[in-house]
Amino acid sequence: MRRIVLVLCVTLGTAPIAAQAQTSGAERWTLPRMPDGRPDLQGFWTTQTFTPLERPDRFAGQAFLTEEEAAELTAVLTAPGVDPLRRAAFGQALAEDDPEKRRDTTIQTDSTHYDNAIWLTTERPKGLSSRRTSLIVDPPDGRIPPRTLEGQRRAAARADARGYDSHENRSFQERCLVWTHEGPPMLPPPYNDQYQIFQTPGYVVLFPELANNAVRIIPTDGRPRISPRIRQWSGASTGRWEGDTLVVDTTNFTDRTGIRGSSDALHVVERFTRVDADTILYEFTVEDPTTWTRPWSGEIPMIGAEGPLYEYTCHEGNYGMRNTLRGARAADRKVAAEAAPTVPR
Repeated sequence: MRRIVLVLCVTLGTAPIAAQAQTSGAERWTLPRMPDGRPDLQGFWTTQTFTPLERPDRFAGQAFLTEEEAAELTAVLTAPGVDPLRRAAFGQALAEDDPEKRRDTTIQTDSTHYDNAIWLTTERPKGLSSRRTSLIVDPPDGRIPPRTLEGQRRAAARADARGYDSHENRSFQERCLVWTHEGPPMLPPPYNDQYQIFQTPGYVVLFPELANNAVRIIPTDGRPRISPRIRQWSGASTGRWEGDTLVVDTTNFTDRTGIRGSSDALHVVERFTRVDADTILYEFTVEDPTTWTRPWSGEIPMIGAEGPLYEYTCHEGNYGMRNTLRGARAADRKVAAEAAPTVPR
């Protein structure tokens, strides 16, 4: 298992992360720089966190956990045997006064496939990356804005297209084409949530551990955008430096990616700011006027981690897909047999 290099995240307060990184005297941190003078973002980083994208109802109107809530929730979420995929535990655990019931919110209920607590727990267990109650910081309610009428129609059409008639109406994730978290924006995946960043003069490379798309090679040399006629799963990114912050602007998405229901009009702006030796503040703003009534923004601390990354592979046409469709055909035959009239003997 990989080992994450980080002090307990519950020490984070409600002040901006950049301010929290300030130290004094001999402990003052100096931003490392590349030979060309740009900030050095290189290394291994993780976005693992139980903090949900959208704010749970349990914390409605509360942008930050109190120090006591953060400490209590961290103790629950990092206890031995916790299922790292039980993201709902963030909003459920503190609602339970009984320690046993609180513990039940973090435990895997069905381990027929495999035990997530054994397979997915990192050496430093997944906890909270900040005291925020959602990764979304705007709108202030911590929720994705309502969909437009066009966005609602598109979502309904996509839902209607799903089924088990063919591999073509299974999800792109099942077909090993694209993971829903890949983005941009880069949202925390369910597991294998590490990134490696490389830099050369004129380029920044983002290499995610869990991805089906090509590595993101982002030019920062001021070249023009590619033609809008060229569309890609993860769009086309261009980068620029605003002081010590890397700003990545991405357009040219396809109309099939559907990030949270988006269309090919999706526009994502990401900001990467190294705020201390072990943290890059990752901020993003998502805009698609054909899908949502307003833009929305979020932030995720990317925490220093140990490498290396290990190769992730997903194979289209694998046995899982074949067996999924075989199961669907068996279900079809069962329904047909039950509907057939009984012939007297």
